[in-house]
Amino acid sequence: MTPRPESEGDDYRAADKLRGCVALVTGGDSGIGRAVAILFAREGADVAIVYLDEHEDACATKQRIERLGQRCVIIAGDLGDPAFCEDAVSLTVEEFGKLDILINNAAEQHPQESLLEITPSQLERTFRTNIFAYFNTAREALKYMRPGGVIINTSSVTAYRGSAHLVDYASTKAAIIGFTRSLALNLADKEIRVNAVAPGPIWTPLIPSTFDEHEVAKFGSDVPLGRAGQPFEVAPAYVFLACADSSYMTGQVLHPNGGEVVNA
Repeated sequence: MTPRPESEGDDYRAADKLRGCVALVTGGDSGIGRAVAILFAREGADVAIVYLDEHEDACATKQRIERLGQRCVIIAGDLGDPAFCEDAVSLTVEEFGKLDILINNAAEQHPQESLLEITPSQLERTFRTNIFAYFNTAREALKYMRPGGVIINTSSVTAYRGSAHLVDYASTKAAIIGFTRSLALNLADKEIRVNAVAPGPIWTPLIPSTFDEHEVAKFGSDVPLGRAGQPFEVAPAYVFLACADSSYMTGQVLHPNGGEVVNA
């Protein structure tokens, strides 16, 4: 990618907000997930990264986390498989002894000009990765989470404004909002908080891998700030929701989206 996505910002000052915590980040090899994993490590957390098959990216992220003085384990597999969702959580707990924070972030998108072009296999694949995996991973994580645990789900601005060429993707991102709000209510008495982040146009590997050159060239130019955001500009929202600073928030959605107004 040119330019490369920026995973770390120069001005961020860590304050041990997650010291002693263990976090599992799906899609943590690159993009928003990588930025979140690194920022969590800067705040003192050990991190498990789940990814599909981008081994070089995952290893680079692991090395960065270890240079920050934190432990990291990388776990490769397909989150569309419920059995792998269970394995990812159990391997994390086996490695670190506990699980405090789950970041459901992995996603895929496949632009199509017409609903007629979305095949049943594409529809099922998008839903398996983008929302079924969130259910399956959270269900397994709850076997280990104690009061004070946190689940954060990555949605998207497309959940609120729709997307003409990402009908199935936008549908899954809207489902994530309903999942977040409902699970927050379900777990409130267990003192486990569930929130979401709905990013706008963020410069990640998902963009050039799924859009043509014309779309990539203008990506993010239609928001009030006039540009795509960088992953490091989104990651602090996850730190806030993961730490005690947001102790009175559950079932909520944060919107780092370049100034788009959404009906939240």
